Amino acid sequence: MKEYKNGTFYEGLPLEFFLGGIRCRALRISFETYHQPIPSHSHSSNGWELHLVSGGKGRITLNGRACGVTTGSFFVTGPHVEHSHISDPSDPISEYCVYLKIEPPKPLGSKKREIPAFLQLFLETPYWLGPDSQLLRPVMEQLLKELDSRKTGYLTQCVSLLRQLLVLAARCYENGNDRKGEMQSKENRQLPNSLPSEELPFPEQNYSLIEELFLYGYRELTLEDLASQLGLSPRQTERLLRAQYGKSFRQKKNDAKMSAALLLLEEDGRSITETALALGYSSPEHFSAAFRRYFGLSPRSWKKQHVSSRQIF
Repeated sequence: MKEYKNGTFYEGLPLEFFLGGIRCRALRISFETYHQPIPSHSHSSNGWELHLVSGGKGRITLNGRACGVTTGSFFVTGPHVEHSHISDPSDPISEYCVYLKIEPPKPLGSKKREIPAFLQLFLETPYWLGPDSQLLRPVMEQLLKELDSRKTGYLTQCVSLLRQLLVLAARCYENGNDRKGEMQSKENRQLPNSLPSEELPFPEQNYSLIEELFLYGYRELTLEDLASQLGLSPRQTERLLRAQYGKSFRQKKNDAKMSAALLLLEEDGRSITETALALGYSSPEHFSAAFRRYFGLSPRSWKKQHVSSRQIF
């Protein structure tokens, strides 16, 4: 367990189970209050996050679309789905979050494995936003209590609760099909392929480390630094990023900087020069050129178009 000023995080947990031959593992379980904006980011192949807002209000983005959230909002972000969090400063978002790796079943000769219907629905919905219509909150609360107390059999209890969460998430999807205001994306697609473990052994919990470093340490992060923290060579690290995120190190770092730039530009009173310095650019001209290449317009133009019309909490 890691305790921070704004929350509690459990990582590196031995929480693994199988559903119809599909391996599921919880990489991180947390409860956190977001006093600072979380820039847009995405997770690796086979990575899924279940978010339940337990208090506060604000807005999130899902694949570029902004939506308001409040107490009782539930949303799911699947592989490569860009998402961000921005709290109302007067009433910041608090949320439970479960980060899962859900991998394709291994071949079993010519026999086709049956995937449970609820899991099939979950995997066919890359992202979803709606109300907690299935009472997920008590399950999330109990999950954190089990991890905190570590009473006899707590791991068995945690696995049971994680299974319940997946079932309840799928039921939320079904319940929201005929409701207005739900955001959902259902695609008929094959489960994404993960990098074969025999090709590049890698502790799964380090996917959380990768995402935290790009989310919070992008300014000074180098490929060599990332490789060192992962215990890999720079070449192996590049292969891993391309296989699991579909991007090179340079692309992921640039994505992180540009996502942070949008949040900084939204702040009242912050100048283009201050934004450039906060992001680590040598000059506002360098930042403006990079921003224009990425978004197709200048920071000043973006600020005029978006900040004046942004959603007020």
